[in-house]
Amino acid sequence: MQGVRCRPLAGGEVVAVAAAAAAAGKRRGAALSIDGAEPPEKWIERLIGENPVVIFSRRGCCMCHVMKRLLATVGVHPTVIELEEAEETAAAASAAVGLPALFIGGAPVGGLEGLMGLHLSGLLVPRLQAVGAFCG
Repeated sequence: MQGVRCRPLAGGEVVAVAAAAAAAGKRRGAALSIDGAEPPEKWIERLIGENPVVIFSRRGCCMCHVMKRLLATVGVHPTVIELEEAEETAAAASAAVGLPALFIGGAPVGGLEGLMGLHLSGLLVPRLQAVGAFCG
């Protein structure tokens, strides 16, 4: 992850997009901090640990869109990291799951199937409450 440019979206959601302009270490948005000397694996681990709900996705992923909509419906706005194609391999290897990948409270949930399983079993909201994921 050479450089990441963050831009806040509605509801506090943050999308990170690799960008050459950010390679100089510029930072926009309060949710992410980037250290150019930090290896991608450490950055991913730190990001997962610092944010209650994180989704790693590829640009234009319809499953990620559904995940974001479901979480927004229950009142949670996750940190969303959209990875460029070259970054997907490093992130997937570090996270030990495929994309999209959801983490709640630092623990891997999986993709859309894992999120839907939590939701349908009634365990999603209590788990989100336990990690302090609700805004306001």
